[in-house]
Amino acid sequence: MTTTTPFGAANTAVLGEPKAQIARYQGLRSANSLGLTRSRHAPISSASSSLIRAVATPAKPETVTETKRSKVEIFKEQSNYIRYPLNEEILTDAPNINEAATQLIKFHGSYQQYNRDERGGRSYSFMLRTKNPCGKVSNQLYLTMDDLADQFGIGTLRLTTRQTFQLHGVLKKDLKTVMSSIINSMGSTLGACGDLNRNVLAPPAPINRKDYLFAQQTAENIAALLTPQSGFYYDVWVDGEKFLTAEPPEVTKARNDNSHGTNFTDSPEPIYGTQFLPRKFKIAVTVPTDNSVDILTNDIGVVVVTNDEGEPQGFNLYVGGGMGRTHRLETTFPRLAEPLGYVPKEDILYAIKAIVVTQRENGRRDDRKYSRMKYLISSWGIEKFRSVVEQYYGRKFEQFRELPEWEFKSHLGWNKQGDGSYYCGLHVDNGRIGGVMKKALREVIEKYNLSIRLTPNQNIILCDIRTAWKRPITTILAKAGLLHPRFVDPLNLTAMACPAFPLCPLAITEAERGIPDILKRVRAVFEKVGLKYNESVVIRVTGCPNGCARPYMAELGLVGDGPNSYQIWLGGTPNQTSIARSFMNKVKVQDLEKVLEPLFYYWRRKRQSKESFGGYTNRVGFEKLQELVDKWEGPEVAPARYNLKLFADKETYEAVDELAKLQDKTAHQLAMEVIRNFVGSQQNGKNE
Repeated sequence: MTTTTPFGAANTAVLGEPKAQIARYQGLRSANSLGLTRSRHAPISSASSSLIRAVATPAKPETVTETKRSKVEIFKEQSNYIRYPLNEEILTDAPNINEAATQLIKFHGSYQQYNRDERGGRSYSFMLRTKNPCGKVSNQLYLTMDDLADQFGIGTLRLTTRQTFQLHGVLKKDLKTVMSSIINSMGSTLGACGDLNRNVLAPPAPINRKDYLFAQQTAENIAALLTPQSGFYYDVWVDGEKFLTAEPPEVTKARNDNSHGTNFTDSPEPIYGTQFLPRKFKIAVTVPTDNSVDILTNDIGVVVVTNDEGEPQGFNLYVGGGMGRTHRLETTFPRLAEPLGYVPKEDILYAIKAIVVTQRENGRRDDRKYSRMKYLISSWGIEKFRSVVEQYYGRKFEQFRELPEWEFKSHLGWNKQGDGSYYCGLHVDNGRIGGVMKKALREVIEKYNLSIRLTPNQNIILCDIRTAWKRPITTILAKAGLLHPRFVDPLNLTAMACPAFPLCPLAITEAERGIPDILKRVRAVFEKVGLKYNESVVIRVTGCPNGCARPYMAELGLVGDGPNSYQIWLGGTPNQTSIARSFMNKVKVQDLEKVLEPLFYYWRRKRQSKESFGGYTNRVGFEKLQELVDKWEGPEVAPARYNLKLFADKETYEAVDELAKLQDKTAHQLAMEVIRNFVGSQQNGKNE
C-alpha cells in the first residue's frame, strides 16, 4: 500500500531540526484523500472514497494560487509539531516570548498576559491551565497547585467553567519549574488551550451509579484518544522525559485504526497532523437529565443511553455548539448543538474521531473568526455534515434516542456517593480560591487525604468523606465562609463570570471583579420590586464577546461591549437549553437598574405559574420588553413597613439600617448575612 505524509511526499519537515525548510503547504490530506481506505465496517456507499479537503486546500495545487491561510496556520506548519520557536524563546532573558511562540504555547496550556491595570510599560506573566477530564484532581495534584499559586503565582487558584485550574501570574523564568512540577504530580496542561480538543467535561459528582461512572470513563477515554502523540509537550518542559499512564487498549486501537482514511500515515500525530484543528474543540459527556455540563454549548455533546435496568447501551450525539462571537459582526454567533444520531457504546471513539476529522478536513483555516465547527455545520446543514461524518465513521448513525427533560444540577452540599462515603460540593464565587478559603481547603484536603472534583460552574467537590469526618470538616469550612448552599444567596449559586481585567488581553470591561457588586444590586432590585429571597435568575458576566462564562445561555447575560458598558442578553433558561438573544447594547454599568427594575417588576407581576425569568422574556418578546423599559417610572410605591420576620421593633431595624448603610447594604441584606453566617457556623455537618 502506498503511504503519504499529511502534506504529501513533497513535505520535507523533519523532527530533528526545528529550523528545517518546509515545503509549500498543499492542504490537509489524510489517507482517505488519496482513496487509501479499507473497511472496518461494511461500506455505506460509493461516496466514501470521495475526496474531502480542508477549506485551505486548492483543488489543483499545481495550477491554482494557494488559498489564503491565517497567520496561526503558518506558525503551526513551521513549528516542527508545536516546538519551534517556543523551545528557544523560553530560554531567552526577555520577560516575554515572540508572536509565533505566543500562539504555540497555547497548545502547551498557557497564555502570555500582562497586567492591564499598570501604566507605563507591560509587566508580562503567564497563565497556566490544567487539563482534568471530568474535573478529577488527585490529592497530590491539588496540593501541588496550591503550593505553586503561592510560590510562583498571585496567591490564588482559579476554577474554570471547563473543570480545570487556572494559575495566574507565573513569570517566564519560572515556567519550566511550574510545568515540571505539575507533570511530576501526574497532572498536565497539554491541550488545555490551542487548536485541538480541550478538556472533556463530565458530571463532577462521584456518584457510584453505572451511568455516571460510564459517562466519566467515556470522557477520560475521549480525552486520551485526542491527546497529542508527538511528544512536543514533554520535549519542551521536561527535556523529553514522558510521564504517561497506560491507556485502555480500546483507545489505542481506535486511534490507530485507519479503515476509513481518518489518519495521517507515518505521522507522529495520526489524528492532528502538523496543522492540528482549525480552532479549539470542546466535548462534554453526561447522563440523561444532568445538564451540569452545558451540553448544548459544545462542539460535541455525548449523552449516555441506558436500558431499563440502567445498563449503558450507547450514546446520543449532539454537534455544533459554541459560544464565541464578535461584536458588530452578525455573521458570528453563539449556537446550540443539534442532534446528530445514536451510536452503540463500542463505537463511540470511532464516531468521535470521525466528527473531529470532518472538522479537521473542512473547517475554515483562512479566517479564525469562522473556524469553529458550528460555522461548518451552519453552512452545510446537518444532513450534509452527517453524510460526510458517516464516510469517516464507516456506517450510518442510528436514530437519536428520546431523552427526558434536562435539569441543571449543581451537585452542591452534602450528598451520599453510594459507596458508604459522602461528597461535599462547595460554592466558590467566580471560582476564585484565595485567602482564608484557600487555607481552609488546604487544611481539610491535606488532613483527610481527599480527592477533588472541579465543576463546570466554577465550584469544587470534596470526595470520599467518611461519616465521622463530616462535623469537623463542616466546622473548618464554615469558619472560612464555605457554607452549605442553603446559606448562600441563590443569585450567587448559579452566577458565573470570566476573569477579564486585569490580566485577560481580550477584556473590554470588568467581569470577575465587577460581578459581586452587580449581584448585590440585583438583589436590591429584587427587594425593591417585591421578589422573594429564594427566587433567582441565572446571571453570567463576561468582559468580552468570546463567551468564556457562557453568557449566551444565561437568563440575564452581561457581555462587555465598551469601558464600563455591557450588552444585555435575555432568554436563556435555568436548565441551559435555550440560547439568549441580544436585547440592548451599550448599557453603562451605573445604569443597569434602569433596565433591570422594569424587567424584574413585570416578571413578578405578569409571569405565569412557575415561569422562569428567561421563559417570561421569551414569551413576552423583546419589543414589548423594550417598551416597558422605555416607559418605566418606578414601581408602585407601597406604604412603608418593616420586615417583622427579621425585626421585632422599629429601634432594632433603625440600628441595623445604620450599620448596613456603612457597608452599602440594606438592613435586610445585612441581617440575613449575619443570620446565615451564624447558622452556618453552627451546623457542624448536620445538614445533608
